[in-house]
Amino acid sequence: MNILVSACLLGINCRYDGKGQPNSKVLDLTEKLNVIPVCPEVYGGLKTPRNPAEIKEGKVVTVFGEDVTENFLRGAQETLKVARIFKCPYAVLKERSPSCGFGKVYDGTFSGKIIFGNGVTAGLLDKNGIKIFNENNFENHIKEVKALR
Repeated sequence: MNILVSACLLGINCRYDGKGQPNSKVLDLTEKLNVIPVCPEVYGGLKTPRNPAEIKEGKVVTVFGEDVTENFLRGAQETLKVARIFKCPYAVLKERSPSCGFGKVYDGTFSGKIIFGNGVTAGLLDKNGIKIFNENNFENHIKEVKALR
């Protein structure tokens, strides 16, 4: 089975701060499933490193007020293409990200406050039938992962 995974969770240095955020449980997936790494922000044409961005009033803006919504939308579409090409039923995405967060994201004030909501890519993938999880909850939900323990 193929599964989309936020590339940063695999240790790929693609986050806004130029770093990865490897997660050992997510890395274990590479031994059990066909992991397809994705970074919607890079797919959308943003460089690494880049200014932090959050969703505010329906737009994605950087800490300096630059509107990067189009980059995020483009990256979401490209990620959906990858998911379709590889027939991925699931995605394990970086929580709270303006691209990948699902259920909870930062509130747009750059204060660290969390609100209910979805990142641009997570929302698009969800609308297209891909089940979204984050690095802290996927193990309890993906039956194929549970079967491989």
